[in-house]
Amino acid sequence: MSSNAQHIDTAVIGAGIVGLAHAWEAARLGHSVTVFERSPRAQGASVRNFGMIWPIGQSPGAAYQTALRSRERWLELSSAAGFSARECGSIHLAYRPDEWAVLQEFLTRGSDLGYECQLLAPAEIARKTPAANPQGLLGGLWSPTELCVDPRQALAQIPRWLHERYGVSFQFNTVIRHVEAPLLEAGDGRQWSAKRIVVCSGSDFETLFPDIFARAELKRCKLQMLRTVSQPADWKMGPHLASGLTLRHYKNFEVCESLAALKRRVRDETPELDRYGIHVMAAQNELGEVVLGDSHEYDATIEPFDKAEIDELMLVHLRKLIQIPDWTIAARWHGIYAKHADRTFLEAEPQPQVHVMTATGGAGMTLSFGLAEAAWQEWK
Repeated sequence: MSSNAQHIDTAVIGAGIVGLAHAWEAARLGHSVTVFERSPRAQGASVRNFGMIWPIGQSPGAAYQTALRSRERWLELSSAAGFSARECGSIHLAYRPDEWAVLQEFLTRGSDLGYECQLLAPAEIARKTPAANPQGLLGGLWSPTELCVDPRQALAQIPRWLHERYGVSFQFNTVIRHVEAPLLEAGDGRQWSAKRIVVCSGSDFETLFPDIFARAELKRCKLQMLRTVSQPADWKMGPHLASGLTLRHYKNFEVCESLAALKRRVRDETPELDRYGIHVMAAQNELGEVVLGDSHEYDATIEPFDKAEIDELMLVHLRKLIQIPDWTIAARWHGIYAKHADRTFLEAEPQPQVHVMTATGGAGMTLSFGLAEAAWQEWK
């Protein structure tokens, strides 16, 4: 061990939401925590999403219960750290008979599996949101469990609060290039010796542990998203809104036998939506901006350049779903995260006291706090 290594207790690599969740849980248990982040602030998948805390989309059983626990922790943290986590709920809107059939089936099957939801008639939907397009609307599925946060605000405020409340140290602009427990080495040659190392760098953990990345059979997923200007006259959308296309994407709806017919219809009528993995949703943040998306491209199909075709396809289908006062697009971006065919979270221990923790499938905002709590209960 280098005599120049600085001794620390717990090291967390990555200041995205997974890293911050593990840093918070470790600090709550009395550990001294140092967080390492390669950028001046978190710039990866954690700030490139809807800001949806989305229990309704999680698989029944452990994943759904973990999401509900994470929801509790989000509310606790937002109150303590001073950022908004709005209890907005969500509505899946149905405009086609096969979409309505899936929602009706899910109400029965989902209720038996512990999901809290109810069907709404068009008039009831209108009372909850001014944004749902009433033309051709058959009904919707209401869930009260979803939250809305602005990831830019949360990912800026949480590190400040962790430092002030628990003395968590943040080493921004610090690239960890090598981990050989107990040592961590930065790109500039600085070294630290830690009792426990938690790697929470998203798909970037491949840089440190490429063999684990390969064995885990992860693939990279690229999504494109958009954000409108702030809506005028204090217009409020209310709940998150999702289209019938979304029923193809989230694991919870796989319990519905009627989903197969919907998937066939989308495949036959609009194969371009399957080609780009498009399913449209909308969320409004505290600034009044409406976040719109999204798409899914994988591995070899991923290019560094965003596709205008994808943005236009999303907007075409979003305009069928929602009506908002101002459609002016203020920002366009893409994010990349790791995805696994079956698992929503990857945990590995490549070395003693070194843990790789990454959310897969874009579930980091929804699951991280519950998963971090469970992990530290096991490690402590």
